[in-house]
Amino acid sequence: MSDPLRRIDALVDEDPLPTPQIRKQLRLTAGLTQTEVANAIGVKRLAIARWEAGLAQPHRGNRRAYAHLLRRLAAKHPDAIKEAPDER
Repeated sequence: MSDPLRRIDALVDEDPLPTPQIRKQLRLTAGLTQTEVANAIGVKRLAIARWEAGLAQPHRGNRRAYAHLLRRLAAKHPDAIKEAPDER
């Protein structure tokens, strides 16, 4: 596959993120602070706060790292997703 096709596939297959409320719930259930998550991903704490509030979305490189973290937390704490309050 040529490079342009790989780049297109990377855009289409971009990691989906759970809703902001579930992101926050996963972090809280794991007992992590926003600062700890920010340090692991390599961003400022304010970025995590904005992602959890739904005010911003992580850019591609950070998105992959954040999605990976959230997948790992969801696998470790599957009940956190079920217990997340509705965003209504």
